[in-house]
Amino acid sequence: MIENQTEMEEREHLANIVSKLQKALQTIEQKISKAHHEIMESKKYLWENRSELDPAETAANKIDIMLTIDQGEKAVDKERRLRKLIESPYFGRVDFVLDGQSRSDSHYIGVHAFSEEDSQKNLIYDWRSPVASMFYDFEVGRASYPSPAGQVEGEVCLKRQYKIKDGVMQYMIESSLNINDEVLQRELSQTSNEKMKNIVATIQKEQNVIIRNEHSHELIIQGVAGSGKTSVALHRVAFLLYRSKGTITSQNIWIISPNKVFSDYISNILPELGEEKIMEIGIEEIAAKELDGVCKFESFSQQVAELAASNDQSLIERIQYKSGIEMVERLDQFLAHMSEASFVPDDIAFDNVHIAKEDIMRAYRGAANLPIKQRLEKTASIIAANARDENGDKATAATARKVKAAIKKMFASLNLLVIYKDFYEYMGRPELFKLKKPKMLEFSDVFPLVYIKIHLEGTKGFEEVKHLLVDEMQDYTPVQYAVLSRLFTCKKTILGDCNQSVNPYSSSSITEIKKVFPNAETVELLKSYRSTMEIIRFAQQINPNSRMIPIERHGPSPEIKKASDSSAELEQIKKIIASFQKSEQRTLGIVCKSQSQAEKLYQEIASSGEAVHLLDFGSDQFREGVIVTSSHLAKGLEFDQVLVPFVDAENYKTDMDRSLLYIACTRAMHMLTLTYSGKASPFLLQLVQ
Repeated sequence: MIENQTEMEEREHLANIVSKLQKALQTIEQKISKAHHEIMESKKYLWENRSELDPAETAANKIDIMLTIDQGEKAVDKERRLRKLIESPYFGRVDFVLDGQSRSDSHYIGVHAFSEEDSQKNLIYDWRSPVASMFYDFEVGRASYPSPAGQVEGEVCLKRQYKIKDGVMQYMIESSLNINDEVLQRELSQTSNEKMKNIVATIQKEQNVIIRNEHSHELIIQGVAGSGKTSVALHRVAFLLYRSKGTITSQNIWIISPNKVFSDYISNILPELGEEKIMEIGIEEIAAKELDGVCKFESFSQQVAELAASNDQSLIERIQYKSGIEMVERLDQFLAHMSEASFVPDDIAFDNVHIAKEDIMRAYRGAANLPIKQRLEKTASIIAANARDENGDKATAATARKVKAAIKKMFASLNLLVIYKDFYEYMGRPELFKLKKPKMLEFSDVFPLVYIKIHLEGTKGFEEVKHLLVDEMQDYTPVQYAVLSRLFTCKKTILGDCNQSVNPYSSSSITEIKKVFPNAETVELLKSYRSTMEIIRFAQQINPNSRMIPIERHGPSPEIKKASDSSAELEQIKKIIASFQKSEQRTLGIVCKSQSQAEKLYQEIASSGEAVHLLDFGSDQFREGVIVTSSHLAKGLEFDQVLVPFVDAENYKTDMDRSLLYIACTRAMHMLTLTYSGKASPFLLQLVQ
């Protein structure tokens, strides 16, 4: 810690900054009040003089009102930022000496920038500013940061970190290293709450590189459980919005989110950073939009539930066949074949108009770069426009319509489901096409069908989207990525963990994703900040492929509790809940293998009067307290304490079960307990005493 004299100076500096922030807040509040008064007066004037004002005067007054409203909204936005800064003005300081100069400049870094109105001197720098990058990237010593004129070189001679709450300094640390371990330890040791927190004060160097990456068209982030990949991706969004002010707004950035609970959990980060929330959409919403009126389909969660409840080898085979990169190649091969083989031209002869099939085929081949429906339309239009009768006269409008209709009928079928069924006939695997019921697809068929539809009809895409985030990348198949690449031509941040698939039969590896996006840049985040070393080491024994590197933070060793039977196991679970409720921890996640198990356990716990929440696929909010859910829904979330029940040999035995157990265990921040009755899961054998 820093000596008292320095600490006194820093506290005086903080008091001075808070005073200036409060003064700026008073000024902005007066502006907002004045703007509100002017708007009300202008509206009153318009209303009272509506019969006397000519249209030009009315329009001019309305424009003035609109401009005043716009200024008022900007003032309200500034007021919100000032209030946030008064609570915690800054979290870091970097003193930097430019090459060739002898005096250093102090740069205080906060969530937002703040400068004096009169001098325009920066008192606080936004964490996204170029100069702030030194705080994350450099130790004391040689350093640099980018500027419009080029790289600025010099030396960092001092780095400090602060924790300021309600305008009061709680602690400060002299930091010669990147982000001081003591600060990180303090932050990581805190209990969780119902929202993901921003990490601006503890961004690590490897995370900062990802956040400030502006050049990659596709950036793939492989991050282990607890590496902060989702948080990093959202901070990256905030940085891109900061860098692209005026050209990109939060409405131009979308995230494909796994479920509504996760969307709620991450909803705080961008507003905390002074940005609007971004648009969230599920992959199934995209499919439903594309297949509206064509057919219905089961959800991904229904597929996972079916797999978790049974070991249907034919279902597994269908999913695996449709989930590899080879599926994209097979579809491309079939579509190229179908485009030619399904169009069988014939001579046209009616109303004294004769058209040779060779001319029709020539026009069709000339439009080969178009989707099939547009290709047929263009072929029909060209032939109809050039059609002549025996006298050399242009065909009448009625004849031209007949010609167009005749040409469109020359294509075998434009029915999507018929074409999709033909695909499996073509591949020699007709048994792989299986409807759940009439016009009801299995989930593994949804995106191959969308892919065919795009080839058949083209797509308008999502032109308004300038950047797309894809979270939980491992749960999407190459066909889904191939569809996304056609619907969204914008830049993309794709993130996930290949060790956290809820359905390993359909999961994608980075290698497969890169085959869809060959120019993508890939980065790895291996450090896990969520769990204690004891929990991470435990999880790595369940999944030896995990490459998590723990941060030096310790806690109690995970416990495995055996019960004599299921009733005794339920009593154990209730005791763990009672112990949690007496503790200072805020969240206990009871993470079951499947949603059906979670619902049954929830009913048993709730019936005994315990205050407990169930997270299911209809939930849209993450709560504090005791939460019962499945591994599928818990993914991306974190809890102070995790309890994994029913870890017996019958419940956890397959590769998919191993993946779900690993996901459940890696949700825990501070404490982890597993319970079972009967025979322990084979994944626990080396862990059971």
